[in-house]
Amino acid sequence: MGGKEVTRVKVAMDRGVFMISVAAELAEMHPQTLRTYEARGLVEPKRSPKGTRLYSREDVEKLRRIQEMTAELGLNLAGVERVLALEGEIEQLHARVQELETQALRAQVQLAQELEKVRRSFRAELVVPYRTSQELVRAADVRSPFRLPFGKGRRGPGQS
Repeated sequence: MGGKEVTRVKVAMDRGVFMISVAAELAEMHPQTLRTYEARGLVEPKRSPKGTRLYSREDVEKLRRIQEMTAELGLNLAGVERVLALEGEIEQLHARVQELETQALRAQVQLAQELEKVRRSFRAELVVPYRTSQELVRAADVRSPFRLPFGKGRRGPGQS
């Protein structure tokens, strides 16, 4: 067939793989702009053992978002910093809400299980002594109208 074989490699989104020139080209910016954004703390590229900046796919996406906020929305870099900080807070709050929802769900399940245990224990203890009565009493307090208590002329189990 004569065509080139293409090999695709999956790389984690946060792994630094692009040098500044490639990242700048992908984000359609000048490399100096990336250095400026790094100095302002808007992006934090990884560094190679020799100190070369290595941008990840996440970094490139963030650079594109910054460009969109400045070019299309008219924000200055201080505004971009504030937006990114607020987005970070929102992420943290979402994580906290999920954590609280999980805790609440676990507590709800535990309470339902405890309630079921209590319900079962009462079911075993409560009886309706007479069909005419709708009143529930503890099984331990029920005495048959046909039996005399032990020691009153009647023999209990094991007595001759």
